[in-house]
This record gives sequence, structure tokens and C-alpha cells, in this order.
Amino acid sequence: MTRKPERLRRNINRLNGFITLLQKRGIAFSDMHILTVVGRRTGELREVPISVLRLAGARYVFQAYPKSAWVANVRATPTVTLARGRRSSVVRMVELPVEERRSLLRDHVANGRAKLDEWFVKTGLVEEATPERLAAAAERIAIFRVEPA
Repeated sequence: MTRKPERLRRNINRLNGFITLLQKRGIAFSDMHILTVVGRRTGELREVPISVLRLAGARYVFQAYPKSAWVANVRATPTVTLARGRRSSVVRMVELPVEERRSLLRDHVANGRAKLDEWFVKTGLVEEATPERLAAAAERIAIFRVEPA
């Protein structure tokens, strides 16, 4: 049974609140972090659980859903806070150009252990989880490298 991306997103939004609560209580798991960024329209702090993945010797954050608000907020204010459990650090999120995204998606994500390729299919960013399809979707998948602020 295939879920529609909108329904999946609603379910994940519910889960995100729980993940955020656990992280704030000091319970960190997997590669999850809490990204805190200034909202581009409200100026208020926004929090969202994200996965920070180590690939090719660097740390990356991938857009998991089309039109993710955190992506627009990070583009407007690239200096953010990443928290994992009770530890946090201020970092700079550097968006990769499309050509770098293509090679990262083709060479590391399509063959990686993170199963991002399958996730991109579930959320509707790609139709099929092949290296070629992932590389072709680079314009639709924002990828940020995490660097020291």
C-alpha cells in the first residue's frame, strides 16, 4: 500500500513534535538533530527535527519534502543552531549548487546506507530510486553542507 506524500507528511509532522520533546529532554537517537532557525516572515525561532548525515567526509542536511519551510528559512538566514540531546552548536548551512547535488545524490545517496533514496520516493521528490533519477531531481532537492559558524 502506497501512501500519498501529503498524508505521510501529516503523520511525520505529528512524530516531529514527539522527537523534538525527546531531544529537549536530552534523549538523542539516530542522526536526528533539532534545527533552530529564524522564520523568514515572522522573525520567530522555528524548530524542526532533521537528520544530519555524514557523507564523503562532511555533514549534510537534505530536504525531505517538497516546499519545506525550513529550507526557505535557512536560505534567508543560513546561520542556525543544531541541537542533539542537550548539546547544541551554532553552524552555517551552505546550500550546494545543483551540480554538486547531482554528484552527491548519484554517488552517495543512491548507494548509501541512509535509505534516503527510498524516502525521496515516498515523499514524491522522485519517481524511482535510481542513481540517474536522483541526479535528475537535484533541482528539487535542496542539500546543505553543515560548516562551523
